[in-house]
Amino acid sequence: MKVVLDTNVIVSGVLTAHGVCAQILDMLTEGVFGIYVDDRVLAEYDSVLRRPRLHLISNDAAEVMEWIRSIAEHVGAVPLPAELPDPEDLPFLEVAASAGAILVTGNARHYPKRSRGGVMVLSPREFLELLRRSP
Repeated sequence: MKVVLDTNVIVSGVLTAHGVCAQILDMLTEGVFGIYVDDRVLAEYDSVLRRPRLHLISNDAAEVMEWIRSIAEHVGAVPLPAELPDPEDLPFLEVAASAGAILVTGNARHYPKRSRGGVMVLSPREFLELLRRSP
């Protein structure tokens, strides 16, 4: 299964050891699904993980980024004509569309149905339910 994880899922999974997003990261580690990125997505992950308010030591942020780079599939995203409430969310949608992946986000409202370009957008909980139903 191909997946693009929005930054909020990565951050929440790193900061909370037992939440839904942490379970998703555990399943990613186990190879239950593959994560897809491009340079813009990686830059967003890195930028947010290094924000002082997250209280991550820079070594921890670097380790998370190294881990993601080691397991992620890098794709060349094709631009979409989508209009999103936050244009900075567009790279995630473009990578998901280019990879034929599911986009998992805690902010589904940032991806209006009319702008999704056929990409399935799920909340972390919906994604876990999908994984549990899959053989």
